[in-house]
Parts: sequence; structure tokens; C-alpha cells
Amino acid sequence: MTPITPIIPGFDIPTVNFAENQEEYTTLPAYRDDEGMVVTRWKLSWKERFKIFFSGDLWLSVLTFNKPLQPVKLDVTCPIFGHFTGDKEV
Repeated sequence: MTPITPIIPGFDIPTVNFAENQEEYTTLPAYRDDEGMVVTRWKLSWKERFKIFFSGDLWLSVLTFNKPLQPVKLDVTCPIFGHFTGDKEV
């Protein structure tokens, strides 16, 4: 999987880059709103798509560095689209 931009295709929204100058990490482009929600968009390879299609499994790994885990959510619809159009889903 590869993080991609634009975060919401067709909308010119501000993007922040996490870990931009940290060699040990890949730069992560994201949208961050005033309430602290961070949204990223990922592109799956064809191999990854087939694997998910047949297995139904998707894993999430979070580096907490032994700090409390923040709430996370995986989704197939854009969770912030309504912020820009008033709609609930793309």
C-alpha cells in the first residue's frame, strides 16, 4: 500500500506531511481538521486487492511507543467528504 494525494480527489484541501524529513519513516501526506481528525488515503496494488478480496483480512499496525492508543478507524468511504459538500459519503 502506498499513501497518496490528493486526500480527496477533486478538492483542493490543505495537506500536512507527517515524518517528512525522517529517514526511518515514509512521508505520510494527510488532511488534519481543527478537531484533530487526521485522514490519509492509500492505494492498494492489484496483488493487495486480490489478497483482500479472497481473504477478507486487512491489518492495522500502530506504533504507540508504549503510549496510550489513539482511536483509529479503517474505512472504504471518505470520512471527511461531508465537511466539504454536506454529504455523508462519496
